[in-house]
Amino acid sequence: MTTTATPCANWNTDGTTCPDSCKFTYGNCHLVAVSLPSQTHPIHHIEAFLITIQYCGPECQKSHWSTHKAKYKSALGKASWTPDWFLQGRQPAFVGGDGQKKFGGSKYLWGNVPALDLLQLEANEGKDYSKKLNLLFAASGDIRNVIKTISQLPEGHDKPVNITINDLDFDIVARNVIMLLIALTDEDQDAAIDCIIHVWYSAFIRKSDLDIFQKRVRPLIANICEEQKDKPADHSIVTTWKFGRWSLKLDLQKSAWDNLLLFTKVPEGLTAEKANEIRTATTLAESRKDCRDRHFLFLSPSRRVAVQHFREDGILQPFGSQLDEFSEPNPTIFHEDTSVWPMRDNADPLDGWSAEDVEMTPYGPAKADIYGKLFVHLRSVVRAFLNRITNLKVSFRLLQVDARLLPNHLEDGTFDRIEYLSIDNTVLLLAPLLREIQVNPHATLITLFMNAVHELMARGVHLPSPALDNGVTQRLHKYLPVKPPIRGTYDPQIFKLTSARNSVRYFDDYFDYFMIAFDFRQVTKNAGAIIKDKNTIVEEWPFRLKLQPGQPGAQEELDRLMGGGISGTERYVEWKTGPVTLDATDLSWQKAGLAMLANSQQTGRFGF
Repeated sequence: MTTTATPCANWNTDGTTCPDSCKFTYGNCHLVAVSLPSQTHPIHHIEAFLITIQYCGPECQKSHWSTHKAKYKSALGKASWTPDWFLQGRQPAFVGGDGQKKFGGSKYLWGNVPALDLLQLEANEGKDYSKKLNLLFAASGDIRNVIKTISQLPEGHDKPVNITINDLDFDIVARNVIMLLIALTDEDQDAAIDCIIHVWYSAFIRKSDLDIFQKRVRPLIANICEEQKDKPADHSIVTTWKFGRWSLKLDLQKSAWDNLLLFTKVPEGLTAEKANEIRTATTLAESRKDCRDRHFLFLSPSRRVAVQHFREDGILQPFGSQLDEFSEPNPTIFHEDTSVWPMRDNADPLDGWSAEDVEMTPYGPAKADIYGKLFVHLRSVVRAFLNRITNLKVSFRLLQVDARLLPNHLEDGTFDRIEYLSIDNTVLLLAPLLREIQVNPHATLITLFMNAVHELMARGVHLPSPALDNGVTQRLHKYLPVKPPIRGTYDPQIFKLTSARNSVRYFDDYFDYFMIAFDFRQVTKNAGAIIKDKNTIVEEWPFRLKLQPGQPGAQEELDRLMGGGISGTERYVEWKTGPVTLDATDLSWQKAGLAMLANSQQTGRFGF
């Protein structure tokens, strides 16, 4: 059985561990807690380090010191840490040239925006809504939004939920199928929860996790592959597995089914050592050290050590946990055609979840163990998901098609919620899939614009406002007061100020410009959809700073934003079905937009 208490971190390479749990930290240390057998025992202080490993008492800490002291002694754990580029008096690699380019694989197996409850049922249809719900994740990425949405359903809600999950990337679809099958074939909830978390976020898994693959997941897929082995590679195979009140329908080509089977078995000859070399060639690439150091500027000493620890080991566990049992390369990440780490070097499990929720997760005294907190938070969310589906009739359908082709597979007027990224012709195709407003006035298409502001800036758009710019500068210096002297062009203080500037600014004017440039009004007319006057599912700008400098929690809010993977410029737009007409106001709006575009083109600041 998996326990929820944090274990003592004293473990040995022979597999023996201390059975006690932890309760206290050593002095300043906040990555690890110490659980003393008695309140009368003295607390030993580790003055030199700001990391905390969780032990049951001083004896375990002493016996385990030789194993973990290398991590404790890391320069990253010192308040005086300074980036190498500054110590060496050189230009950072990320300045100019190829330094700004992304590095590593191109896949997004982990979410890069915090999970979203797509329904917000109580605030929209109401907690007593009595009809079935149909949800479409049109370009889903991982299943974090699915799990978050179901886990947030009001207690007592027992109406059927039909969930359609689509993504064009086969690796994402395969991983989603496997994690859902683990959940739906659950025999031991605690074991299933930890297995899902490690399949999701750990580069290496335990033999017990692999056994779940082999016993519960692989046979389901292997049976279909065997039955359809003589079909051509492009033959479409649709299968529905039923598990009591739950079902999972999977629609893939025959070649994809064969590939799916490979995701349940570690590739022949791939050792953990070789897999780790593949991973760290990206996550610890020497050419990216300056980029890592730039990120570390915004982290506390303890957090820097925790992030570096995850980059080194790639296993989502509380800091100081025994990792020897994680000896199997994760076959959903390392499969037959994997010779490089498939994700970016800065891919981080933390980016897919609310930083505030993770930091507020009850975790005892080891308050700086951010990945330990994430692990506990995920246990809670996945458990809530499993508990909620226990009382629901839930049908999952998974597809791997271009989102533009979804209308060929789905019925119009079907869905209560649709989630999609950005705006293009796909929105015109997806909007008709929403339920008519007469059937469900709360039916909503949710679109996320992750990069709209940055795209405008990259194209040379600048919307000058001296008063606004001065206000931003003043606000920035309240958060990050300059400590003289500035020691040259590459002083870390300069990069902190430069990196944080856009995070303390509001970009409503840029997004208004973006909507004009991409003619949102015409899109609404063509799609037969209306932009909602007020978002009711997710805030328009959910990640930008809410507090003012000096207010309680304001500095912590900025630190969370700068230490994570979001920028604060992400913008959500919600749409509903309804008649659209271009009235005089719309025409004036368009005329103003054309004037703005003409002006920007004349000044050479923008061009399409």
